[in-house]
Amino acid sequence: MPLPIDPRRYRTAASLAAATLLSACAWLQPPAATQPAPAPAPAPAPVPAPAPSPAPSAEPDPAALADAAARQVLAAHERLRQLSAAELAREYLAAAERPLPAGQDAATATTATAAAMERALLLMLVNRPQAGDLARAAALLEPHAKTPGPWRAVAQLLLARVQEQRRLEDQIDKQGQQLREQQRRIDQLASQLEALKAIERSLNNPRPATPAPAPRPAP
Repeated sequence: MPLPIDPRRYRTAASLAAATLLSACAWLQPPAATQPAPAPAPAPAPVPAPAPSPAPSAEPDPAALADAAARQVLAAHERLRQLSAAELAREYLAAAERPLPAGQDAATATTATAAAMERALLLMLVNRPQAGDLARAAALLEPHAKTPGPWRAVAQLLLARVQEQRRLEDQIDKQGQQLREQQRRIDQLASQLEALKAIERSLNNPRPATPAPAPRPAP
């Protein structure tokens, strides 16, 4: 006689069996093929940075250049002013034998201008009238006083000083000529006065008449 089956136990056992079969089937199935990881996207090519545009060349400040030129001339004047008479004479002779720099580039032009200014200062300090030093100094300064640039103002200032110094010297020379002419006239008048005095003395003191010679006795 078959044993009676409890329906509840049967359902439980069937559920357990089904679960076991499902687990076994899942274990027996081959593992699902894993999808390969997508390749990383290529890095974008570096975009070359644009070349920096050249900085615009800064224009030198005209006021700063003029100030530097004036300071250079003042330094040269101070150096020459402190020289003794003998040292100044040696500097004068050396400058007379040394030609001014010549060239077309800016650096050489600046050096030549500075040398011309210093030589003009030297001529102004020595100032030998017989050598025409002031005229030579004016000739050195006039081109720079007329040319626009950083040296123009200081060249005009020095040229004005040279012209004033020449005017004063011309005035002194003219006054000296007038004094010499007056002295010549004074000497001439003094000579004429002495001649008149001599005539007056001769009139006031006539010479005594010489006695006539005695007659010779007759033989």
